Amino acid sequence: MSGRGRGYRCVGPVELKAAVRPGDGGRRIGSAADFGGWVVEQSVAELAEPFTFVVGMDGVLRLAPRRSEHVACAGGAMVLSAGEIGFMREADRWTVSEVSNQSTGYCPDVSSWSEVARALDAVGLRRLSGFTHEVVFRRCPDCQEHNIVREDDFVCVFCGGDLPAAWNVDPTA
Repeated sequence: MSGRGRGYRCVGPVELKAAVRPGDGGRRIGSAADFGGWVVEQSVAELAEPFTFVVGMDGVLRLAPRRSEHVACAGGAMVLSAGEIGFMREADRWTVSEVSNQSTGYCPDVSSWSEVARALDAVGLRRLSGFTHEVVFRRCPDCQEHNIVREDDFVCVFCGGDLPAAWNVDPTA
């Protein structure tokens, strides 16, 4: 693990991680030039919806088409954050229009925003002050199922057990 934030390993279906092959992975976006080269390759239709993203353990943003699996975007590796991100052209520059931590493969905590912010700042993209849509993930201590907490209701939708206040999705973390 790097000296950065918490790393998240894939906690999604094992068959998705098993399908990742060497060379798989999202496009590495480590600079403004990287983003500029990538964005001109995207169609208007693709730019109209969010993309899959991860922030690798090296702190670098990686982008893939929206319906890509996060674990494939990460090349099967651990990440500092994962979710969906949208861009829009604003005057003479690109800006982030929306960003979430919605990744059921990694279930990153909302605290992973700081890693996303660092990665976007390194690319020189104008960004928001936080996730536009925060997803709160928890693992039920009773039945071990992963849950998305809605409206601060920390109750397991599978068994009715209480969910913890702190992130606990990966029991090895």
